[in-house]
Amino acid sequence: MASLSLLLRFLVVVTAHVTEARWGPRSRLILTEGSHHPPGNTPSPQPGAGPEPGDPAPAFQVPTLDGKFSYDPAEGALKGPLVIHAFTNKSGFLESLWSSESSLKSLVEGLPDRAQVLFLSLDDSAVSDALWMREQLRLAAAHSSWKGVLTRLHFSPLPVFALGNWIPNVLYYWGCMGHNCGLSQAVFTSDGWKMPIVVKRLDARYDWLMARWSNNLYQLADVGDGCEPSASLGGAVAWVSEGNCSFFTKVQSMAKSNASGVLVYALPGNPIQDMNCAGTECFSPLGIPAAMVHLEVSVPQALRSGQVVKVSFQTTPSPNFFISIDQQGALAEMGWFLYPSFSFVNWQAQWFGFSASLQSKLQSPAKVTPVFDQVTMQGDKGAVATVDLPSDLWDFDTLELDASLSCPGRRDSSCAQWDHTVQLFVCCDPLSPHCNAELGRWITAFRRGSGHWLTDVSPLIPLLDSNKCTFTMKTAPWAMPWVVSLNLRFSVSNQTGEEFGKLRPFRVTSLYSGGTFDKNYNKRYQPTKFPVPSSTKKVELYAVITGHGSDENGCGEFCVTSHHFLINAVHNNTRRFDSAGTALGCTMRVKEGAVPNEHGTWLYGRGGWCDGLQVDPWRIDITKQLNMSDFESNTIVYFGFFNGQDPNPAQEPGYIIMSSFLIFYK
Repeated sequence: MASLSLLLRFLVVVTAHVTEARWGPRSRLILTEGSHHPPGNTPSPQPGAGPEPGDPAPAFQVPTLDGKFSYDPAEGALKGPLVIHAFTNKSGFLESLWSSESSLKSLVEGLPDRAQVLFLSLDDSAVSDALWMREQLRLAAAHSSWKGVLTRLHFSPLPVFALGNWIPNVLYYWGCMGHNCGLSQAVFTSDGWKMPIVVKRLDARYDWLMARWSNNLYQLADVGDGCEPSASLGGAVAWVSEGNCSFFTKVQSMAKSNASGVLVYALPGNPIQDMNCAGTECFSPLGIPAAMVHLEVSVPQALRSGQVVKVSFQTTPSPNFFISIDQQGALAEMGWFLYPSFSFVNWQAQWFGFSASLQSKLQSPAKVTPVFDQVTMQGDKGAVATVDLPSDLWDFDTLELDASLSCPGRRDSSCAQWDHTVQLFVCCDPLSPHCNAELGRWITAFRRGSGHWLTDVSPLIPLLDSNKCTFTMKTAPWAMPWVVSLNLRFSVSNQTGEEFGKLRPFRVTSLYSGGTFDKNYNKRYQPTKFPVPSSTKKVELYAVITGHGSDENGCGEFCVTSHHFLINAVHNNTRRFDSAGTALGCTMRVKEGAVPNEHGTWLYGRGGWCDGLQVDPWRIDITKQLNMSDFESNTIVYFGFFNGQDPNPAQEPGYIIMSSFLIFYK
């Protein structure tokens, strides 16, 4: 340890001088065997070579710049989650992650209170990497009130290949090629060179640039700064400098110049940046791929001398850059980081907090009726089970659905693509008008298997009107399989008082469903008359509403719709999806159980739902809006609006999925 301390003190002096020049030609990849680990010690990628997600994390300790960091499961569950991040200078994604001021600030300002992060390096330069990472985060926290977070950030100067514990095994065994891992590279060749030049690259943000690099070998064309269209490039890849206009303008100009793609090179000393649109640019689609790389001087020299330079694109597998341990001491994947920001660390840590809170809630007293236990849900049939209900059902006033979705395998890579609606239907009496009424609704996560929710559906207890009921859970029949578990939890609320302590739902009246969200949507619905039973003390409006599909306005998934239940032509009860279409709307719901770091556009707000989240019932007490007399009827009518008026899409319309009820209490 004495020699390490001397080295650390020496590097404190020199790090300040090398940090400014960290990004530039010196970051060109030097491809040598065993650059991550000693020969013969490569962790095996074969099945069974290491722990899987969900397995208990073994104890470990590593030296840090401030002493050592220890984890011992024998001491009990963690107070908060632990994220382990392994850095390498060979990744353009990580370079942007660590050089972006907004990314660094997001970590120091948004890391949940009990979460900790252990920073490692995969490279031989682990000591200087640790010092540099610590300094970057200290600078990010310097002028804020968040300096206390630094005590929960730990930096190890020991390279991953020298740790001597289980962490390297998991990092390599869980290796991936997603948005936040794998080494994306550009490969330059020319007849005058003995060896190709391989540099790291960061592709432009996927949500505004859908095109991907192909496996073709492209000719490279120098087009200056690329801010204006040039003569036709004949399918070459445009080689342009950063600066003088936005990244979007460069790509758009080069697309007009018939380029097959754009390589933007960073000016000397500048880091690779996240190339994204801004403002109204984001509404204009682009059809060619783009990426940012460092300036390798041999490339422009060859182009200026008239040599033909070719470029191709590859992604080399890498160890995983992020793994984690949750509060229960289980190993966990971190999912996809769709762009280089530490916000994705925060969101995953937030979900761990939600999960820990959920586990605590599940310890509260309840009579549990199992319905599904690790049952595969797929196809038209879905998952079906007939179960006996508690004989003392009416002693309870609370019904919660303890539902979870997992994947056929232990890894996220085995999970279903896309997001789909999952609905739970119940039928207790085939002759009942409520047979196959919807009891619960969830949305699957996109390529993540960590969904678990506890949904209160207490007002629907009257649907369970027999001692034996059949439950059916299903999603789109063409979707990949999900493994479902479901328990019914019956309990007595801990609320007291006249209103809560004695009232029980005793009758349910079905109202309106949704449908195609077009110009005829509201013409389908007429006012419904209903009496109020004499014993009624309270009436509640209960609805589960979600918007799906996308017309030219993004309706109903990404547009703001409003849903109105007008009672007695006077009282307008409105459910409005204000966050639909917002850039980060669903990230705001991670603390409620929305699964973070999915594939796809999980971040955007949606019409009443988020990927990987339960759809919460909307409940409104309408007792005071009604005539409670036995002899007079009340009326209710529903209508749905887009921008305050009837929907009228010009292209294929979206649709609304809705179940709605009146709930009567006594």
